[in-house]
Amino acid sequence: MSRVAKKPIALPKGVEITATAEQFSVKGPKGTLTLARPQGVDLKNENGVVTMVAANAEAIPMAGTARAILANMVKGVSEGFQRKLELVGVGYRAAMQGKDLSLSLGFSHPVTFTPPEGITITTPSQTEIVVAGADAQLVGQVAAKIRAYRSPEPYKGKGVRYAGENVIMKEAKKA
Repeated sequence: MSRVAKKPIALPKGVEITATAEQFSVKGPKGTLTLARPQGVDLKNENGVVTMVAANAEAIPMAGTARAILANMVKGVSEGFQRKLELVGVGYRAAMQGKDLSLSLGFSHPVTFTPPEGITITTPSQTEIVVAGADAQLVGQVAAKIRAYRSPEPYKGKGVRYAGENVIMKEAKKA
């Protein structure tokens, strides 16, 4: 069995996992997440500790994958995930208009982004965006979509970047 699949998942208070024939579902204070049940993979819940069980040798890799996804789901419904973005550039601003995010990124028009269900976007300042939610994959995907509107360019570093991202700058053309 894979090392990842053998590692147990500790359930925090208020989080419960249920397994049906079609899916695994994790319920907690921040919501409910579901995962389609991989073929040949089952889970054992003993005293708040969940371990994955593979039915045969072909299901061992999927047991490790399912365990990693379930661990993220447990963390998401208990603590949640967040991703911070920074806007770098003169005149680059972000503001919330109701539920929509309005971005001024140097285009002739403002860019509006409507977040999907389960994602909350906040703007602590005009140059910061915080994407938060229970689903780690969805938080990362939304942050990547916002970054893709104007990814950092390599000469001046202007654009939308992840907080703490190191943008490698190129040297300007010499005469």
